[in-house]
Amino acid sequence: MDNKFKSHLGLAMRAGKLVTGDEGVLKAIRSGEAQLVILAADASENARKKYRDKCSFYGVELMEAGTKAELGSSIGKELRVIVGVLDKGFAQMLRQANPPEVKKFDE
Repeated sequence: MDNKFKSHLGLAMRAGKLVTGDEGVLKAIRSGEAQLVILAADASENARKKYRDKCSFYGVELMEAGTKAELGSSIGKELRVIVGVLDKGFAQMLRQANPPEVKKFDE
């Protein structure tokens, strides 16, 4: 995972513009608050399908970036499978950081 991408994630976390964990991210997707959802590359197939389906249904962009450990460490937490970005500005910054290994599922 790119350092710029990690630092933008950390900044969003400190600003209170991220939600993590299954329940929190699903709630943000359903309510329309989530601007971008980031899934760990080493997430299970069940998690991938679940979030691809939810994001597709609710029209939220889903991208895959980093491992569970990388996602967690970039926001100062333990392992994280899923992160939701609640702010349009931070979502745009993360899209522009565009690490080479990021996969966008909606393209």
